[in-house]
Amino acid sequence: MRKNGTKRIFVALSGLLVSLGAVSLTVAPGAAAATSVPVVAEAWEKSPVYVDPAASDQLSGAEADAIADKITDADKPVFVAVLPADFPQQDLFQKLRTETGVTGVYAIRLGDKFDAAADSQVLSNAAVSNLVTTYGDEPDTNTQLNDFVDQAVKDANGTAPSSWADAGSEDGVSVAALIGVGAVLVAGAGATYAVVSRNRRRKADEQRAALEKLRVVVDEDITAYGEELDRLDFHPAEAGADDTMRADYERALDSYEKAKSYMAAAQRPEEVRGVTQALEDGRFSLALLAARREGRPLPERRAPCFFDPRHGPSVKDAQWAPSGGAERSVPVCLADATRLADGEEPLSRTVATESGERRPYWEAGPAYGPWAGGYFGGGILPGLLIGTMLGGMMASPAYAADYGSGYGDFGAGSGYDGGDYSGSDFDSGDFGGGGDFGGGGDFGGGGDFGGGF
Repeated sequence: MRKNGTKRIFVALSGLLVSLGAVSLTVAPGAAAATSVPVVAEAWEKSPVYVDPAASDQLSGAEADAIADKITDADKPVFVAVLPADFPQQDLFQKLRTETGVTGVYAIRLGDKFDAAADSQVLSNAAVSNLVTTYGDEPDTNTQLNDFVDQAVKDANGTAPSSWADAGSEDGVSVAALIGVGAVLVAGAGATYAVVSRNRRRKADEQRAALEKLRVVVDEDITAYGEELDRLDFHPAEAGADDTMRADYERALDSYEKAKSYMAAAQRPEEVRGVTQALEDGRFSLALLAARREGRPLPERRAPCFFDPRHGPSVKDAQWAPSGGAERSVPVCLADATRLADGEEPLSRTVATESGERRPYWEAGPAYGPWAGGYFGGGILPGLLIGTMLGGMMASPAYAADYGSGYGDFGAGSGYDGGDYSGSDFDSGDFGGGGDFGGGGDFGGGGDFGGGF
């Protein structure tokens, strides 16, 4: 979770501070809007809930804190703003997403209207639209936002932005002053923070262990690809080589270098997806080059062999069923297609399991999802893995938070998971959902936000 101990102490003691004569900073309800898009984005760096001073009659400070706590407790990238009806509406969601720069879910109560938008890898457009339809007509702001957040944090992928945990005591009150007001609360908050920190360390340790497990498998893949390059024994200046062949070879070499550099830089399991995607691209370039040199028809772009991507691009689809599972069509290389036709077992890629034994990757732990996702992207992977151990794990709600999204129907990845900072680098077509904000004006169905841009 991404909670900050000092901030929680401040929230817990707010009642005591008021009773001691603390001065309220809340602007009277109905005042002119004191906010702009940059102000909202800056506030979201420290907390998931922002209430414009001119809209403070819609949601009290205590209610806003309760919703913020709910979001940070869930550790999900959900942003909420309560703004006055006269807040500039044109392209509001896109402007807020660009200014905030965080992959997440954005919900806005504007006057008596409500709408939301999300990056599709965090929450699908259909899910956002359904949530807005379900909760958009609730007249009470507190009820509406609580109901929306309750469901959004269950459905959303990713984790909260790290800036919420790093906000620190700069929000206004020093630890020394708080200790003088309530030592017991300080101790309780300290204990809570210790638990949070321990959970975060545990999660980081698990991700590191998963990455090291993947590193072994990916290093084998990179080595095998390098050996393929050597066996090809292509020389750009050899007799018969043309510019097209040289371009194929250059792409194959680039893929090799990308795979090595991506793996060397990987810090999280999901980053392995880029490595295997580069290897898959490279193998297809090698297949094109081999066909050109031998005067054969160029192969079509197909997924790699399901049983072991090191076998290269598949040549056909064949029927196969995992142990205890239903039969499905999988892409296979020629050698494995022949084995299946002869009633033999394919040569499957085996990896180490928790028990130390080697099993086919689809019968191993969840860490191998990113590895498979790079080879079988574009929505093909879920259908291949239905009924397998890995497929069941990847379909669970908690999977994306631990191992990343971006595997077809398991989550539409764009290179940034929920909570990651992407800045203005996002596709507005993948940032949508929502309703029509009451069908009014430029805010929603009138040109800003309504089912995507």
